[in-house]
Amino acid sequence: MRLFFALWPDARTRALFAVAASAVRLTGHARCVPPENYHLTLAFVGEVNMSKLGALQQIGRDQRAAACTMKVEAFDYWPEPQVVVAVASETPPALIGLSSRLHRDLKLRDGAQNPRPLAPTDASLHPHVTLARKVAQAPVLQAMSPIHWSARSFSLVRSDTSGSHSVYTVVDTWPLLDEKVKP
Repeated sequence: MRLFFALWPDARTRALFAVAASAVRLTGHARCVPPENYHLTLAFVGEVNMSKLGALQQIGRDQRAAACTMKVEAFDYWPEPQVVVAVASETPPALIGLSSRLHRDLKLRDGAQNPRPLAPTDASLHPHVTLARKVAQAPVLQAMSPIHWSARSFSLVRSDTSGSHSVYTVVDTWPLLDEKVKP
């Protein structure tokens, strides 16, 4: 199983990203990400055995982070992964803390059992939503109408890449808290 922790947009926010994505003019073999796959990755876990699912769900349950609103306001082209993304210029401190704690807990949980950590050691968060993949050359990107994403929960998500495009399935979801949380 290939897993990651992510913010998963509600239907309204997903629809706003779909409208934004429709403004990006793609050529060649580029393909739009299906709206049902829009997400913001907090921590990539990678390939794991089913036997580790319970431990990963416990990591999710153990997190305490405040809900927040993020302003996603610009398109960007990233040539190395060949993607067009919608980016936030500022990252809410609550998301930085949550991402950092997820990376730390993944490393701690797996470090005693496995010489290679499940998550990458770089826990930096670059908040973005991938809108298109296999974009070989930079498209002309227009201005983007800001999307105010109110993050009220985060999820553990499974990625199935065996078909013609990835299919993401939410495995479990945990609420973000209304009050401020101490790091």
